[in-house]
Amino acid sequence: MTVSSADNQGTSTRPYLLRALHDWCTDNGFTPYVAVYVDASVQVPMEYVKNNEIVLNVGFEATSGLKLGNEFIEFKARFGGMSRDIVVPVDHVVAIYARENGQGMAFPVPADAAAKPEAPPPEARPPTPLRSGLRLASSESEGADEAPGGDEPPEPGGPGPRPSLKRVK
Repeated sequence: MTVSSADNQGTSTRPYLLRALHDWCTDNGFTPYVAVYVDASVQVPMEYVKNNEIVLNVGFEATSGLKLGNEFIEFKARFGGMSRDIVVPVDHVVAIYARENGQGMAFPVPADAAAKPEAPPPEARPPTPLRSGLRLASSESEGADEAPGGDEPPEPGGPGPRPSLKRVK
C-alpha cells in the first residue's frame, strides 16, 4: 500500500504556533495581538475592519472565555463598551506578535482569499497599515528592526507605531 503525499501532510501547524506564541507573550508579560484577514467567515466588529484586516488583542485581560482551538479562535471582548462574540478561523490569522516589541510570526493569507478574482494584484493595492510594517527580522539585524516605543496600541485605521516581527528563537 502506498501513502499519498497528502496523507503525510498532517494537520496545520498554525494553531500550534499560535498557542505557543500566545503562551510566550503571556509568560513574558507581553500583550499578544493577532492580525486577521477578514471575510464572510470571520465574526468581528466590521466597523473596526480596514482593508480586510483587523488587529485584535487576545490577551487574557482583554478577552473572556478565550479558546485557541485547532479550527477557530473564539472569545468575548468589549468594543466601544459593548461585549461582542469574536470567532476567527485559525487559517485567517495572518500574524501574531507582542504589542510591546513586535516579536512574533506572520502567516500567509488563506488560500481562498488569494484566489479571489475581485481582489487587485498586490502591486496594485496600496499597502495596509499593518502589512507594510510587518517584516521578519534576521538575527544579523536585530537592533535595526525595533518597533517604535509606546504603551498604547495604534487606533484601528489611525496613525501610530507599526509593529515589526522578529524571528522567535
